[in-house]
Amino acid sequence: MDQALQRGNIFSSIPVIFENEIEETLFKGEGFRIDRILSCGQTSPQGSWYDQEEDEYVILLSGEARLLFRDQEEITLCKGEWIFIPAHREHRITYTSKDPKCVWLALHGDMKSGI
Repeated sequence: MDQALQRGNIFSSIPVIFENEIEETLFKGEGFRIDRILSCGQTSPQGSWYDQEEDEYVILLSGEARLLFRDQEEITLCKGEWIFIPAHREHRITYTSKDPKCVWLALHGDMKSGI
């Protein structure tokens, strides 16, 4: 049986002001999840590190952000840039732009096979 077509706009329904980062799951299936993440000046809490169970491929569709990996340099992402973050690679967000807001598209899952 065919599933119904679904469509949308990644840039729709972005609040003018929001206090906390917004993460919305757009699709999920067996072994993967696609999220839209909205940031506007939010950063990781001081001293905390993301240590995710799944690999993450993330592309920054608008804005600018900086990610710090434990024991490594800080990486700046600009509009259109992407990064692959292997599972358990500890990192934190140290900066997200307010104008323009950051719109991220993130794919979470097991991506060990690579390209």
